[in-house]
Amino acid sequence: MLSQDKVKELLSQIKDPFLHKTLEETNGILEIKVKEEKNHVSVKIAIAKTGTGEQLTLQQEIVKLLKENGAETVGIRFADLPAEELEKHRGTGDEGAGLLSPASKTTFIAIASGKGGVGKSTVSVNLAVSLARLGKKVGLIDADIYGFSVPDMMGIVKRPVVRGESIIPVERFGVKVISMGFFVEDNAPVIWRGPMLGKMLNNFFSEVEWGDLDYILLDLPPGTGDVALDVHTMLPHCKEIIVTTPHPTAAFVAARAGAMALRTEHEILGVVENMAYFESKTTGEKEYVFGQGGGEKLADELRTELLGKLPLQQPDWNEEDFAPSVYAEDHRLGKIYGEIAQRVVDLLSK
Repeated sequence: MLSQDKVKELLSQIKDPFLHKTLEETNGILEIKVKEEKNHVSVKIAIAKTGTGEQLTLQQEIVKLLKENGAETVGIRFADLPAEELEKHRGTGDEGAGLLSPASKTTFIAIASGKGGVGKSTVSVNLAVSLARLGKKVGLIDADIYGFSVPDMMGIVKRPVVRGESIIPVERFGVKVISMGFFVEDNAPVIWRGPMLGKMLNNFFSEVEWGDLDYILLDLPPGTGDVALDVHTMLPHCKEIIVTTPHPTAAFVAARAGAMALRTEHEILGVVENMAYFESKTTGEKEYVFGQGGGEKLADELRTELLGKLPLQQPDWNEEDFAPSVYAEDHRLGKIYGEIAQRVVDLLSK
């Protein structure tokens, strides 16, 4: 049977995942309770940053350690270290490394939609490229782990390389890219359950050598499933852009993704309306194939703004620089994406 003193001794050598100091050094062990009749241990731990993938890994480590030493069941609560305690250790460890560290200055922007087929990945790719064209240091995570498409859309044929214990992302059009598509063979299906998805997503944050970035864009799966929930848990201060078509039903479904963002205190930067219309090259006439008004309605409902409307039109490409979904900077849609990117930069600089 574990005693309180033994639990404290075991926990004291565990390190804060961000400060790389022991919980004893950071005064991170806040509370220990042992119920002898049930052989249950309950602890409260303070760390540098809660609600992250590192917290989940730490939780698993603590549970494993206490059970190996005799506990039947373990309960863990986490809290943020007080600012004064955090300040003592800033600059003394390796806390600046990693996107999820408290010292990281990278802004996360999730691109979300309520349903598939609205062009969310196309928007993610072209927004990332347009931000890079503005001189920003940009990363793109293809977080649609079941439906990964970013490498193909960007014409990426290389795979990441491993340097030591870190993965080096592939760079294309000035954007650093990581995707599940790099780690499966021959376009094989990914047959995973929720916890495995969360682990892979955490690896994209913690095991990839991103370097110094201004923005990381996340191409989320459609809807409000496991991966979207993991992102909301890991990234409590993430920004979001919601993609819809003009069709009223698409906008109605997209509102769910927006509502999820609001409930988890993610800030919605705005709405992008894709496939807004088709314009004939011959007559110049606009045809509203999917109806009108969905983007404006969704923006009003979410109390945000419409960042831009994108018509239906294929990008231009050639065999030498094949990227079937990336619009050139001087393409009509490339210019619209450039305007949206500038608007995003302006919103984030306020």
